[in-house]
Amino acid sequence: MARADAIGVLLVNLGTPDAPTPTAVRRYLAEFLADRRVVDLPRLLWWPILHGIVLRTRPAKSAEAYAQVWTDKGSPLAAITAEQADRLRARLGDAATVVHAMRYGRPSIASGLQALRDAGCERVLIVPLYPQYSGATNASAADKIGEALAAMDWRPELQVLAPYYADAAYIAALAEDLSVQLAALPFVPEVLLLSFHGLPERAVRKGDPYYAHCLETARLLEAALARPDLRLVTTFQSRFGRAKWIEPATDKVLADEAKAGTKSLAIAAPGFAADCLETLEELAIRGREQFLDAGGEQFAVLACLNAGDPGMAMLEALVRRELAGWL
Repeated sequence: MARADAIGVLLVNLGTPDAPTPTAVRRYLAEFLADRRVVDLPRLLWWPILHGIVLRTRPAKSAEAYAQVWTDKGSPLAAITAEQADRLRARLGDAATVVHAMRYGRPSIASGLQALRDAGCERVLIVPLYPQYSGATNASAADKIGEALAAMDWRPELQVLAPYYADAAYIAALAEDLSVQLAALPFVPEVLLLSFHGLPERAVRKGDPYYAHCLETARLLEAALARPDLRLVTTFQSRFGRAKWIEPATDKVLADEAKAGTKSLAIAAPGFAADCLETLEELAIRGREQFLDAGGEQFAVLACLNAGDPGMAMLEALVRRELAGWL
């Protein structure tokens, strides 16, 4: 019989297609871009664009990009998130049952919650792997969790890990991990670009704190790195559609830096908990081309925290802190 106070931990990341094929990507994008938290345009305006244009043209191009980073274990994001759950499970031992889920795609949030219910958990900590809060990520995950619990008619005691963009444990983990990676490079970069995922400006005007959270992470990380010889620049990537997005744009800055005479540059993506299409293809492949084609000479993309020791120690510390009242 399960203990009445059994604790579950659900790690939640964004999601990924099941395969690097147009069909799988189309299915994934249809779910992702139908989310009102992601695209807040009126349905009468957005639906014809989504189904008449985007889902007819984008899947093939995106599938080609996914194919360049796909691994024997599947999508890098899926494989790394599963590894993070495995390692957190080992670190927590008998204190909690740990599973992972994706907001879009598989394993679904509903399946993750069902696994915790089947394990007898009556207390559940939700851990969104998004350091900086945004309605398109954190709030969307909360929507899906509420929807799944309503369908299950299950009411566990819920707790949600707050955005940890300025948490000392997060900043320390980033500083430690990036310092090791920078020291291992075969060159000393003049610039370290901190590239965060972008967001439409209208979301910021409506009150989304994401942009401010990113700037605060960058400020604290620069102080923690304490590298006066390294110029840090904060940028935003992954623009989509015709709306104006927060700036400066990563791709433009890469080209502008090279044209201005910067010869060596490293780039990190501290807002991503795990390497994914946006870091491995958009930055490591296309970003490299953008910098070198504009006159740059030495370029490196630093890995995300992933399931390495600094990131896992941070995650364990944050989770144990949240579970303190229950444990």
